[in-house]
Amino acid sequence: MTKQAIHTDEAPAAIGPYQQAIRAGQFVFTSGQIALDPQSGEFLEGEIEEETERTLKNLGAILKAAGLGFENVVKVTVYLDDMNYFTRMNAVYEKYFATGKPARACVQVAALPKGAKVEMDAIALAD
Repeated sequence: MTKQAIHTDEAPAAIGPYQQAIRAGQFVFTSGQIALDPQSGEFLEGEIEEETERTLKNLGAILKAAGLGFENVVKVTVYLDDMNYFTRMNAVYEKYFATGKPARACVQVAALPKGAKVEMDAIALAD
């Protein structure tokens, strides 16, 4: 099986030694995304809804670069720095996964890069 790096300027550049995503066979594995502005690389500080929106836009840009969309996502992992954000994050999240909801895990973590409230990664299946 071959591995192929996925990259787009429409999502933030990696801030460490990793790729935005890797295609391995029919699967695309995205790296974790937070609310970074793709052009400036600056962190978008705001309410959980704003961070969730930017995070999902970044994931969407990476999926698009792989020729996929949210409908191809089979698994999402959501990391929250405070589980009290769960309901508010879900209100934004469900707009992106209105149909064909993927499997998902959501965990509370001690801290996230750049002081983010939310981080997400995804696994998508190419047809």
